[in-house]
Amino acid sequence: MPSFLTADSLTPLAPKSSRSRSVRLAVLGGLLLLAAPAAAQTGGTLPLVSVGDKWPQAQETYVIRVSAQDAGKPLGLEVFSPTFNLADYVDGRRAEGYFGDELYAKNEPFETTFTLTGPGGTVLERRFSLNREHTWDSLFSGGLGAGTYTLKVTSRGNGKNSFALRVADPFRLETSDFSVNARSTDSEALLAARVNVTADWVGRTLGLLNYDVDGAQEAEIWAVQPGGARVNLTPSENGRTATDAFRITPELVGEWQLYIRVLRTTKQYSNAIRFSFRLNDQPITGSVGGFVVPGGAKIANQLLVDVVDPQGRPIPGASYALVGDAVVRPVLPGGYVPVSGTLIQGTGNIVSPTEVRYQPGFTKIRFVARPPQGQLQVEAVALYAGQRIPLTGVPFQVGGQTLSAPVTVPLAPGDYQVTPTSLPGSSVTPPPAGRVTDSGTERVTIEYRVLTDVALVTSPDILNVCDVTQLTALARTDFPYRLPGKLSLNLPTGWTTDYPLNVSGDFSQGQPLRLKVPVRVCRTDTAEAVLDPVDLRTTGQARVRNPGGANVTRNVQGGARASLNKSVEAAAQGQGYVVTLVFTVDSTLENVRLIDPLPVGGAQPAVRGPLQVQGPSLANLNLRLDGDAILLTRVIPGTYTLTYTLFTDQPADRVVTAPDLSW
Repeated sequence: MPSFLTADSLTPLAPKSSRSRSVRLAVLGGLLLLAAPAAAQTGGTLPLVSVGDKWPQAQETYVIRVSAQDAGKPLGLEVFSPTFNLADYVDGRRAEGYFGDELYAKNEPFETTFTLTGPGGTVLERRFSLNREHTWDSLFSGGLGAGTYTLKVTSRGNGKNSFALRVADPFRLETSDFSVNARSTDSEALLAARVNVTADWVGRTLGLLNYDVDGAQEAEIWAVQPGGARVNLTPSENGRTATDAFRITPELVGEWQLYIRVLRTTKQYSNAIRFSFRLNDQPITGSVGGFVVPGGAKIANQLLVDVVDPQGRPIPGASYALVGDAVVRPVLPGGYVPVSGTLIQGTGNIVSPTEVRYQPGFTKIRFVARPPQGQLQVEAVALYAGQRIPLTGVPFQVGGQTLSAPVTVPLAPGDYQVTPTSLPGSSVTPPPAGRVTDSGTERVTIEYRVLTDVALVTSPDILNVCDVTQLTALARTDFPYRLPGKLSLNLPTGWTTDYPLNVSGDFSQGQPLRLKVPVRVCRTDTAEAVLDPVDLRTTGQARVRNPGGANVTRNVQGGARASLNKSVEAAAQGQGYVVTLVFTVDSTLENVRLIDPLPVGGAQPAVRGPLQVQGPSLANLNLRLDGDAILLTRVIPGTYTLTYTLFTDQPADRVVTAPDLSW
């Protein structure tokens, strides 16, 4: 006989007087059966059995657990003799190669259904009826997603169907209650199940139950405990249950094996026996199944199904489902879009990308699906004087990636927040999330509002009538991208020059747009510098008198306005010069730098005397020097006056230097 884990055959399920076997239940309480390699686990062992109308349990149930690390591995679920073989045992005769099928009513239908279900519903459902041979069939060879799957075997009709199951490593078939078919053709001891008793069972009671052995003259059953000790179990009587209870001690932790051997005194061709496993009277599962393909047995129906992406790579979590004996459909992870179905080998036809009909035999089918994917276009612009200037190479983050705009990003459907990178000299607000749809393109624009300023330096700003001063207009920004601009000077009456009063060009961080013009000043007045196209304006004053001075005013686009006037007069008794800086501001500012370069040249370096300051609030001023800069930590609106004595051996016409300011 082939080597299988099967179910004992039953004599006709008629009244006991006709030797029809009444149903018997064997319960192995509290054991967790270990799955050994398929060939060794049940080689030469009992067939499983599914009994029809008169067995107390309507269906045989087996559990297959697929861990996350084993998801997608080939399940290799195969069955030997799923059909009822009319040549096995009919009309009281037992044929050659008897496996245990028995039909007790002539000319009545009998069918067995194998149903595999999982987290996503039914994976396969196959119905097998009558034939006159034992065949080997592939139920499901593909991979499954992580989860717990249940295989149910149900028979309809007056009889019983013996079969054998196996799955590929690392999977196993687990059950707490199952039926086997002990046959008189097997005289050796056969393995029914394997059990692993774990350390947390110590102090609890393990129950091994068997049902309907029909007495000690039919078969002997025993357990082999860890360490190899044999413990005989009580054979149940006809229609009765026998229970053997074991109090678990540390010495009993490990693998237990359950065996049965049919005795020569048996009066039956085959005997259906039920085993159950209990721990403290609660069901626990154990491992059954596994067989070696019988010599010469040919697979009657094998279906190989690949579910891959357009590049031919297996799709994680994908599987397939069987509908009856003729239809196969892919089971795709959420959102995947079917592309095609192909019948690589075998006979059938393609109904759609999600359905192939085939004729039983050796069949290979491939389904192709693509992950859902759309596109997100991300661009960046500078908002400058009503213009939208495209920017390149601007970094941003989306979906855990760091990219540079402009770019088109392929993404799975969903909402994606684009996180921009801040750029100096600008302000930016994260744009609304982009919603990506399958096969669609969404556009997201990052908008940077540019900040610029214009300054005008008059040097010297105190001069004799109709002397010449230098006007220097500066358009500045910390924005790292080039901005177009036009810088112009507006001169009052009495101020004249032969030089151009405007210049056009680009300016950016570290590269200001500069306009220098020598101007003859014949009256005290104010000039104006204008930056277009933002229409940002500032002024610079010159006074016609002696000895001299300079001033600068800074306007920040959308921000504060401040001016700095510098005057230099000779100190009393010729002890250096008195420098007066008048700083006027209309907003609260922090970290203000009053840039007041000392004159250079001469035999000795210029020296700045102690600073004195007056203003609206000195509480947080924290005045200090940093080279040519006077640092003011925090100022409030108003006018601050700073004075100091300048010691230098430079002549008076070289003492005045042009100031500047920033914050």
